[in-house]
Amino acid sequence: TVDEVDRLLKQPDLNTPKGIRDSAMLELLYATGMRVSELLRLNLEDLNLRLGYVVCHDEDKERVIPIGNVCKTAMEKYLKEARGKFVKENETESLFTNCSGKSMSRQGFWKVLKGYAEEAGIQHDITPHTLRHSFAAHMLQNGADVKSVQEMLGHSDISSTQIYLGMNVARMRDVYMKAHPRH
Repeated sequence: TVDEVDRLLKQPDLNTPKGIRDSAMLELLYATGMRVSELLRLNLEDLNLRLGYVVCHDEDKERVIPIGNVCKTAMEKYLKEARGKFVKENETESLFTNCSGKSMSRQGFWKVLKGYAEEAGIQHDITPHTLRHSFAAHMLQNGADVKSVQEMLGHSDISSTQIYLGMNVARMRDVYMKAHPRH
């Protein structure tokens, strides 16, 4: 839910380099709906904070995804205050690294996410892909058109994106049952 994502995103300690990095990664993942593998493949040159977008590299193509102000602020803080604590200048072009300055693994990110989900009191299983699902569902719930969400997710077939419309059916049923006088 939006509330659970909000609680999750508030967990990293913004007084530590690790917390600032983790916050930036989580914000970027939720802001763009990219896959965790795409997140971990990002290089510094893929981020354009001035214009507010990130270039995401899929297996066979790339796509440009806008980022909002909350994500932009988290990324600016990370680049200004934390990234240099993990990597020396010109040591790597990777946008995100582990605490040793090496490429972060999917398993490493998964552990980070699990820890914050637990701290946020999220009871059900959460994976990096959960933020991708949440991005798509929340965008559609708030009025985004399916075609735009399809492009941001990098789905070649719109039927893959339309699955997220079905996620709204349960919510619509609840609204209907509560609101319609002849349910």
